Amino acid sequence: MSFYLNVLRLVGLNLDGKPRYISLKVRFDDFNRIYLSDRVVISENVVFLTHDYSLTTALLAIGRVLETDVAFLKDIKVGSNTFIGLGAIILPGSVIGSNVIVGAGTVVRGYIPDNSIYIGNPGKVVASTTEKAIVWEASLERFDKRID
Repeated sequence: MSFYLNVLRLVGLNLDGKPRYISLKVRFDDFNRIYLSDRVVISENVVFLTHDYSLTTALLAIGRVLETDVAFLKDIKVGSNTFIGLGAIILPGSVIGSNVIVGAGTVVRGYIPDNSIYIGNPGKVVASTTEKAIVWEASLERFDKRID
């Protein structure tokens, strides 16, 4: 993992701390526009999109003549101790707080506050991470307690 993190830093990914895990199958659109904090986990097939070329389509639709494509380019920021599930899509300009769980297949757009569980398409906050953790902790009695 440390070799992979060094490669990600070399290509411009902004790492503030040490991620717990980043899948080799994550798609980073523009490394220089993505900021990851300490202890993040990013599952397989997550896509970080920092551009949006729909602006070109909209301008052409109203008859605007363009010399080249026009795009919105926006940073993405992910707070510490955040888990991003399989196949999530993180759209331009998104800011994900700390202690956040993003469910598998979720489309993230905008701001997700700290201590949130965020799921769906479109994504929405469905619970508090801290409140859910208390419920889950109580049910751990029924399961194997080995946590690495």
